[in-house]
Amino acid sequence: MSNKPKMVILGAGESGLGSAVLALKKGYDVFVSDSGPIREVYKDEFIRRGIPFEEGTHSVDRLMDAVEVIKSPGIPDKAPVVTKIKDAGIPVVSEIEFAGRHTNAHKICITGTNGKTTTTLLTYHVLQKAGLNVGLAGNVGKSFAMQVAESERDFFVLELSSFQLDGMFEFKADTSILLNITPDHLDRYEYQLSKYVDSKFRIINNQNPKDAFIYCADDPILNEALKSRKVTPACYPFSISQSEGMAAYLQNENLVINIKNQILDMSIYNLALQGKHNLYNTMAAGIAARILDIRKEVVRESFADFKNAEHRLEHVMTVHGIEFVNDSKATNVNSAWYALECMQKPVIWIVGGVDKGNDYDTLRELVKSKVKAIVCLGKDNAKIHDAFSDIVPDITDTSSAMDAVQKSYEKGRKGDVVLLSPACASFDLFKNYEDRGWQFKTAVRSL
Repeated sequence: MSNKPKMVILGAGESGLGSAVLALKKGYDVFVSDSGPIREVYKDEFIRRGIPFEEGTHSVDRLMDAVEVIKSPGIPDKAPVVTKIKDAGIPVVSEIEFAGRHTNAHKICITGTNGKTTTTLLTYHVLQKAGLNVGLAGNVGKSFAMQVAESERDFFVLELSSFQLDGMFEFKADTSILLNITPDHLDRYEYQLSKYVDSKFRIINNQNPKDAFIYCADDPILNEALKSRKVTPACYPFSISQSEGMAAYLQNENLVINIKNQILDMSIYNLALQGKHNLYNTMAAGIAARILDIRKEVVRESFADFKNAEHRLEHVMTVHGIEFVNDSKATNVNSAWYALECMQKPVIWIVGGVDKGNDYDTLRELVKSKVKAIVCLGKDNAKIHDAFSDIVPDITDTSSAMDAVQKSYEKGRKGDVVLLSPACASFDLFKNYEDRGWQFKTAVRSL
């Protein structure tokens, strides 16, 4: 029987493996438990590193002697195994919380309902270009815990979902970014928007006056929530509709960043990321970079040559004058709104999947002005027909990426864009949004 304190890891994916490796390095007796099958790539690593694990079940008796449990963000807090562990008085934390204890790196932490990945990747790109020793982690990149275990970093840029934030208690961001708040994942928050808002605002927990809080001054839910909260860190708001008091703003088609009265400006037409939503993302990343005193020339170069993440408004190719764009990561209405908003060509819109209680009313004006045809990609498309059939008469149902692409191509003409921006989860026809995006791209390339 080991005398080492026992650490249990729930979930054996990227974060689970990283947490296990870090816990082992820090002297814990580690056990990994996953109720489903473990992917071979992770299983091989557990075996290679001598980390005991189980799959297909949670052996509750083997979990109850833990001093702490690190839970995958994909496992709900109300899952029976989590409830039992908490009832036994065992702390349950996230990988981010655990890894944060073991690094002194400066942490730039980014959350929001939409734009997290783009902003995280852009911020990381700027810091890399500046020559800083920086890691990329959280919801994107490699496991935060694994990087803390195996490499020394001076900076980390972390994309944090509400699920990850819910498992953070003592963790502190040096720079926090809150991009926006719109209703999403409410099934995890008892269908109460206030609880989802509370989750997002955990990003500023434990920050002190020397830290930074960067946020969008144009977001109504975010700004209403600010009125009832004590915000300790220094505030750096950004806006495209006002300039007074803003750390970043729009002026005569120039993006302006003003940190400590040091002005950086750049034409919006020179930005790699186009569209109003991406202007917000760029402002947030720029403020974070300038707070670190990264040179203006480096920031401008980074903003001009950045390439966005796969499955996020990703140009696939142009076939006979018809452009194909993969925005499979748009799994909610607000993400699809952003995608449609920045389209400058007539749109054939591929939409559908697992509806998360979508309200399509907010899309109707954009759809009416930009969309010439809709191709549904899902098992149940009735709600999409109901929402848009009066303004887009051309609506077609499909049940595979190949069929959706073929139907879209047949409807398209030179100068059109086929936009996969589903506004829905992918699990009716695909493994995940990545699988949906890959199948879309494969189908486009086979035209």
